[in-house]
Amino acid sequence: MSAGNIPFIEMPKEQLRHLDPQNFYFGKSFTNYMLEAEYKDGAWTNAVIKKYEPLQIDPSTAVLHYGQSIFEGIKAYKTVNDEVVIFRPEENYKRFNTSAERMQMPTVPEWLFMDGMKQLIKIEKDWIPKLEDHSLYIRPFMIATDPFIGVRPSALYKFMIILGPSGPYNSEPMKILIEKDFTRATPGGVGFAKNGGNYGASLYPVVLAQKKGYDQVLWTDALEHKYVEEVGMMNVMFVIDGKVITPSLERGTVLKGVTRASAIILLREMGYTVEERNLSIEEIVTAHKSGKLEEVFGVGTAAVVSFVSRLAEGDYVMDFDLTKSVVAPKLKKKLNDIRTGLEEDKHGWLVKI
Repeated sequence: MSAGNIPFIEMPKEQLRHLDPQNFYFGKSFTNYMLEAEYKDGAWTNAVIKKYEPLQIDPSTAVLHYGQSIFEGIKAYKTVNDEVVIFRPEENYKRFNTSAERMQMPTVPEWLFMDGMKQLIKIEKDWIPKLEDHSLYIRPFMIATDPFIGVRPSALYKFMIILGPSGPYNSEPMKILIEKDFTRATPGGVGFAKNGGNYGASLYPVVLAQKKGYDQVLWTDALEHKYVEEVGMMNVMFVIDGKVITPSLERGTVLKGVTRASAIILLREMGYTVEERNLSIEEIVTAHKSGKLEEVFGVGTAAVVSFVSRLAEGDYVMDFDLTKSVVAPKLKKKLNDIRTGLEEDKHGWLVKI
């Protein structure tokens, strides 16, 4: 199989749905086609681009019982010149295979992940909204499909890519509660892998936080609940006394975010000092009390840059006047300008279709 050579089963024109920017929802609206491939006998086979439709699986399918599943989140955009571009998909491809290795799943070849993605997006390019803060969300994923109940790596897998038009993930500033009872990830665990179990395990603490009036939780380290790590669907950054500080990746408990890495590069180019290190709750609270905690914001594929209006540690509440925010708005504008072609892509982050 080679680039642009994955079989395409085209639907009759009368069955095709068309983009309605006024009537789609992130995570609920999907395009007409999807990519699907199977892994068996040690090789990827039966790759095809076909109609988006439900899957048929056996009740004993391994993923339903033992959680072998991984995924990625990527975005495609239309530039001001109407070009179709994908933002840094090579980094997602690398992370996908890192997750696969940790979850004892087969790695996916470049012709299937990268070239298959390009071919699918080329077919579905009319689904990319040309609206501010809009994009085409790309969801590659892999699941174990062996119809066998037994705790061992599956012998069979399915790799798929689905697409969905996307508006702003967080249209309103977020309220975040620092989580000190529950744990997202531990050293030696799977926190660095983008596997479904990481997110399923986070739901209960998030619901508890929502009952208190918060949108999400900020996870802390599993050993002491002393150092902050990441928010549910994004990495987090703090502006303290003019410096940008973000939790370190060294313990393997924080996701190696593609937007995080991009933000660090851009912030440094913009003249900010960026520190990747352990950041304690005590340091955050002390900075707030002294007036040095200026901004808190999240960065991620879905959220891009998400403003935080409230951060709470127990009963101690830290509110932020977002009209005074400087760093997060500048970063968001710069990222969006690069993605839409308003600013030069000097790092070669955009892959053109």
